[in-house]
Amino acid sequence: MRLLNEPTAAAVAYGLDNAAEGTFVIYDLGGGTFDVSILKLTQGVFEVLATNGDSALGGDDFDHRIYCWVLDKIRENSQPFSPLSEQDTRLLLTKARQAKEWLTDNHEAQIVCRLGNGLLVDVTLSASEFVALTEQLVQKTLSPTRKAMRDANLSLDDIKGVVLVGGATRMPQVRLAVEDYFKQTPLTNLDPDKVVALGAAIQANTLVGNRSDHDLLLLDVTPLSLGLETMGGLVERIIPRNSTLPVARAQDFTTYKDGQTAMSIQVLQGERELVADCRSLARFELRGIPAMAAGAARIRVTFQVDADGLLSVSAREQTSGVEAHVVVKPSYGLSEEEITRMLKSSFGSAEIDKKARMLAEARVNAGAILSAVEAALQQDGELINEAEQQAIQAEMAYLHTLSLGDDAAAINQGVDQLNHATEAFAAARMNASVSRALSGKNLDEIQL
Repeated sequence: MRLLNEPTAAAVAYGLDNAAEGTFVIYDLGGGTFDVSILKLTQGVFEVLATNGDSALGGDDFDHRIYCWVLDKIRENSQPFSPLSEQDTRLLLTKARQAKEWLTDNHEAQIVCRLGNGLLVDVTLSASEFVALTEQLVQKTLSPTRKAMRDANLSLDDIKGVVLVGGATRMPQVRLAVEDYFKQTPLTNLDPDKVVALGAAIQANTLVGNRSDHDLLLLDVTPLSLGLETMGGLVERIIPRNSTLPVARAQDFTTYKDGQTAMSIQVLQGERELVADCRSLARFELRGIPAMAAGAARIRVTFQVDADGLLSVSAREQTSGVEAHVVVKPSYGLSEEEITRMLKSSFGSAEIDKKARMLAEARVNAGAILSAVEAALQQDGELINEAEQQAIQAEMAYLHTLSLGDDAAAINQGVDQLNHATEAFAAARMNASVSRALSGKNLDEIQL
């Protein structure tokens, strides 16, 4: 019926079972991945404020640390030591997982097995040694947690509770680290292995119409920003990341050239400033735009994302009513690892992107004014003398040369100089336009 991410499902289960309200952190450490979500629960409304995580961190990594520790012990006690077979590797990893689970409630775990080559493995791992082995892994879960807190603009005092999800959260060192960071005991009264399934079942029960006295509304968020391409290969964000779903945003755009009757729209996803660095979701065309001067048409582009994450983009020319649209699933084919990579890329390239955007905007602005002045000279060049025309054309040539370079400030300065050089020409065109409008009319015919 719909997709529900695991941390949100856990919040659904805890929200209904505990009648909780406030801001909660869902700390989900499973076998292969780590996810953290921050949700606000208010009168049955579940609003996701931020999400983060690590797609390459989970309980399996804790097993592997024990496995490596066992190998070191074997090397210390057995010479020479030959590489393990696949069967021996699997056997030791299984024993490592069993030791991890045993240490949840015990002070030490004995690992005993016989390998295929006849070697007997008999080592004892203490709880304190296990904590030291895995301290770095536990700390790695706190980095995405801090980022999610920053994204949600929250302090530790704003968090009412921390929900632990996933079997790996049974490890005492994990619970202690979460408790130390948030300065409160995490919620563990629901089985961390079953809480996701419980929340999903509750949500499914609601979706089929079996309403109860605890009606709920689930509000998820967009993982990455959504926008479209504008002139110069720039990205104009329409819906920023972490926007609550469902969401609808609209923005007005216009044509770039005189007489333009069509517009190609590329829908993009990502946090970078340039189209080349973002993910293209779809393309469609709006045709039938009335031929007007550049900048005169009004095209309203509307982005809508429903509760299932389905994105609908429509473009409508306001005067004629012509419209085109496309529907796309933004999250299709995008893994948590790819989302994380795109976010890290945007953070690391912020300064470069800023300069690239300034340069692209300057070039687009220069191109627009060059086209406008060229068209004006062709239409009304006779309004000024040859010397004035040559002065304007010299400034145009200078601006064109600047626009081929990489200095945004110089290009903007060239635009200002061309604007200044065309002031008298613009005034002459305005006077001529007024004269044409009033020609042959008396005062009674003119309505002010």
